Amino acid sequence: MAHTAMSGTGTTAGDDPLQTAVWRLRSRACWTDAAALLSPVTPGAALQRAALLVERCLYTEQGWEDAEDALRTAEALALGDEERGAAACERGYLAYAATLLGVRDRADEARAALGRAAALIPPGAAGRALLDFRRGLLAENLTRSPQAARAAYRRAHAGAIAGSDALLLSFTWRHLAGLALRDGELAEARQGFAESLRIREELGYLVGTAPALASLADTETEPEASRLREEARRLFRLLGGVPTWLARQLTPPAAA
Repeated sequence: MAHTAMSGTGTTAGDDPLQTAVWRLRSRACWTDAAALLSPVTPGAALQRAALLVERCLYTEQGWEDAEDALRTAEALALGDEERGAAACERGYLAYAATLLGVRDRADEARAALGRAAALIPPGAAGRALLDFRRGLLAENLTRSPQAARAAYRRAHAGAIAGSDALLLSFTWRHLAGLALRDGELAEARQGFAESLRIREELGYLVGTAPALASLADTETEPEASRLREEARRLFRLLGGVPTWLARQLTPPAAA
């Protein structure tokens, strides 16, 4: 399953107290509470609020109207090309999530919005790495083009390193590892999943830790695989069954 990734502001000591509070709530699956801390009166705050609510949709399969409303506000407040591009990136991601989760087929809207974002956000700009990552998700999960996905993930990976975006880096490691596993490259997949898990644990990104544990378990042998899956189940229950789609991966096989 694909995840969203926003810049991990508020993750280090000395960050703005508001961003730290937003991060702590977001990382614990409290997106609505995190969004409530942000007044959408500036383009940046409106965009961050919309991104939080879009992420909530992907993890909970709920809150679509709230995300749409927040996106419309962010789009109305956007001024320069990069702000409009960032809003288009969120618009494309929400359409992608709706398609991926079977809410409604909005694949054409997702492609158009991410293409618009690519025209507005120049290479090397803040937000380009995230855009590259999301274009990779579209290629992997909607277009079914793993080669194009891998190229996009690698651009995003390089951009995340250059921009010191540790959270995004955890996502690029994870999705590159997923492609490696699909190709039977077990050692490469294990390394990527392990790096993703390490970063998420260091950041305290609790809502993303259970999926990272479950993915790493797919590359391990027993008894380590079972230990990792049990830890993932514990975190999944702790967060009230979020992300919802992880339940299928963590369900133990039925007894014969």
